[in-house]
Amino acid sequence: MRVVAYGLLSGFFMPLSMEKKKGWAFLKSRFERLIIPWIVAVLTLIPLYKIIFLYSRNLPRESWTTYFHWSNGIWNQNWLWFLPVLFLFDILYLRLSRANIKISSITLTKALWAIFLIGFVYSFCMSIFKFQGWTKTILIDFQNERLFIYFVIFLFGSLCYKLKIFESDVTSKKLYVVINCTAWIPLNLYILVLINFFIRPGNFIFSEITDRILLWFGFHLSLLCLLYLMVTTFRYYLNKNGKILKALNENSYYVYIMHVIVMGSIALIMLNTTIPSLLKYLTLAVSTWVISYLIVYFYRNLIKAKIQANR
Repeated sequence: MRVVAYGLLSGFFMPLSMEKKKGWAFLKSRFERLIIPWIVAVLTLIPLYKIIFLYSRNLPRESWTTYFHWSNGIWNQNWLWFLPVLFLFDILYLRLSRANIKISSITLTKALWAIFLIGFVYSFCMSIFKFQGWTKTILIDFQNERLFIYFVIFLFGSLCYKLKIFESDVTSKKLYVVINCTAWIPLNLYILVLINFFIRPGNFIFSEITDRILLWFGFHLSLLCLLYLMVTTFRYYLNKNGKILKALNENSYYVYIMHVIVMGSIALIMLNTTIPSLLKYLTLAVSTWVISYLIVYFYRNLIKAKIQANR
């Protein structure tokens, strides 16, 4: 869900970014936005993440060369994998934008159903031909059966901007309520078949082909519901200005980059406490969000402002 949301939002702001900067200037700005933070993070946060991991489990320290994501296939880019992938999407989007594809006949409904059909066929074929799993390199990591789907969602975000979805009037909420009440059905279908694949390998609920059809039908139908609910919820309830929403928007990207380290540090502190597990989970979730935002807010509004003032 997090990757879908980031892909959708990133695509939504792409046309606006390209209106301000063209060609190489656009790519340069995206490189500074995505790849430079990624380089800093993989050289600092990933080694720190492994230190926390080993210490929390009383495991011995290892050679410092193994703390980087390229040293061992098990230790990869983790939560940072989406940044280079997003930069790749920017490059592809720049190429597609030069084709001047007309979108006047494309509606939101048509786009959502196209995502469902394209995604279903793509995932099913990848599954049948056994091309599932992760492709990992020193520069980019991606899940084979989902990379193209994420790019299509990225393009869908761009389409939402061009169609001015969030400027249209709010209509009846009946469909919104119905999907909210029924989205759990395809999601549970996907989970049920997926669990069966893991727990009983080689044994199928119906047959291998039928089970794979049900697996990806459930996944992409639930994804269709998720995309509709994300866009519609924003239109109904979040399409407004305010200091809180503005602060969340400005800081969310850097919170994403650093939140795992904050979460690991807090979890390490609570590791040997007698706090009930459920309360630990709630405390960890809330405190990670609050502390991450405070750190980013402090940096952006105090330290960074002081640096700029001294220049």
